[in-house]
Amino acid sequence: MDATYDGDLVRADRRAREQFYDARGYGRPDDGGVALDPVEAAHLLFRGDLDAVVDRRAGGGDRLDFRSFLASTAVSEVEFFVYKDLRDRGFYLSPTRESRVADTTGDFAVYPRGKGPWDDTTAYRVRAVSERAAIAAREMQSLAAVDGDGTGVLAVVDEESEVTYLEVDSPTITGSTHHSLPAIEGDLLADRVLVWDPPVELHERAFYGQQLDQEGDAVQLSLVEAAYLASQGKLTVDDGRSGGEATVVERGRDVEGERFDRRLRVYSALRTAGVVPKTGFKFGADFRTYADVADVDHLGHSELLVRVLPTDHAFAPRDLALDVRLAHGVRKRMVFALTGANEGIDWLSASRLTP
Repeated sequence: MDATYDGDLVRADRRAREQFYDARGYGRPDDGGVALDPVEAAHLLFRGDLDAVVDRRAGGGDRLDFRSFLASTAVSEVEFFVYKDLRDRGFYLSPTRESRVADTTGDFAVYPRGKGPWDDTTAYRVRAVSERAAIAAREMQSLAAVDGDGTGVLAVVDEESEVTYLEVDSPTITGSTHHSLPAIEGDLLADRVLVWDPPVELHERAFYGQQLDQEGDAVQLSLVEAAYLASQGKLTVDDGRSGGEATVVERGRDVEGERFDRRLRVYSALRTAGVVPKTGFKFGADFRTYADVADVDHLGHSELLVRVLPTDHAFAPRDLALDVRLAHGVRKRMVFALTGANEGIDWLSASRLTP
């Protein structure tokens, strides 16, 4: 059986509608026949269900087999490998053309096993991308926002054409750690603050800083912890040089540049949500977090790794896969805090998925 390609869609006759759409969910009905997206036609050529696609572009008539069709500009090989893999896993799926699906987020709408384009339900919204192609944070957010109509999924095709699936969503960050603190004083050093006479609530209850020794005589605060406490009116500092007039935030900006302000915004949001952020340096992240802290002697396992990024960040799939794999390996969830010009923070999470 042959089909024709007009530069947009591949069209075949009534036999193709019965064989491809009615029986296996390829394409959509079109004037008694079936209209196929090029990636669907490529898969049918690969399977041998189509003999050739006649290229009618510019008045031509070349018969393209699978090899020549895949090598042409008609279809993306990255999308083909994702389409083929999902079909091999037993899913029906549709390219996200406006004529095919109501929501055009991603590249494919994937239906639950046993369902197809004629059913009003979607399992996944899949964006196909090469491991070498960056993907904008905003595009990831669009995938994360489709919870009501399928799970957002990033499908990364590596150089050996294997597909790795990453589920993306917008998590709600919340915890139960809220403690009242008395006012404290500290010494501002080069890039931290020392509190020499800390109240017991500071470290042992609210889990700020680290004890200088086991006796608990002093607590050392990171600059971001100190800046947050200062913003809450709980900490005053003396830098030993300017009579205490220098602020912790100014020192943080001297040390980290504009990144400090973004990290401080995220730290403040986490504390406000009842979550305790601690340094994530050992994991290559900005923070690791604890949702429920009663006291440090009964501290549970940290749940999240948080990386602070600007909203215009573009993810390299390799780096994204590395973050997700590392978080999974230490039994945590990878979360990205996207900060822009406004005061809001957009939370984005990624994790491995086996469809």
